Amino acid sequence: MSTHYVNILASKRNGTLYVGVTNDLIRRVYEHRNDFVQGFNRKYGVHRLVYFELCEDFDTALQRENRIKEWKRKWKVELIEKGNPEWKDLYEEIVSCI
Repeated sequence: MSTHYVNILASKRNGTLYVGVTNDLIRRVYEHRNDFVQGFNRKYGVHRLVYFELCEDFDTALQRENRIKEWKRKWKVELIEKGNPEWKDLYEEIVSCI
């Protein structure tokens, strides 16, 4: 069993959203924050980790990611604001926990 994370990054509060999945949340967010990943995130400045959840395996994480991607934007915003009402960048918090 390997741990995976579903995550949502944002350009700013109520800005552009990106939903992804990874087995190394810190590394992946670091790559996005530093524009190592070409494409959507770099183009739209999506660098702030505003939501994440832990999944027990890749298949579960991938299913959850796909489900969230299909949601209306309003539902994604509600998911973020339920646990992070101020849209704080959670990256520094998770880095300081290791």
